[in-house]
Amino acid sequence: MDDILTRLYRIAADRKINPEEGSYTCYLYEKGLDKILKKVGEECAETIVAAKNGSSKELTFEICDLIYHLIVLMNQCNLPIEDIFTELETRAKKIGNLKEIKSTDKNT
Repeated sequence: MDDILTRLYRIAADRKINPEEGSYTCYLYEKGLDKILKKVGEECAETIVAAKNGSSKELTFEICDLIYHLIVLMNQCNLPIEDIFTELETRAKKIGNLKEIKSTDKNT
């Protein structure tokens, strides 16, 4: 899976360096960080709604939109995708690392 993510990351990186007219990715870079963050937030909310709706197809589509916008964000912030893979590898090794469950009083 990291092959497709790496490929998408590189395409987004190339669009940042070599803008193409009519490219949505280039539009996001042109508008800047605030626009990219707004889109990440929107896609996150749409992913939540899709999960609540119970449609696997809709959820798949929204997760892909969210991942795409996160990839654009990583490029905008000059965060190498390898850093993400490294951190995910580290987390994958933390088997059995349960956190203490906190009880919350929902009436307060």
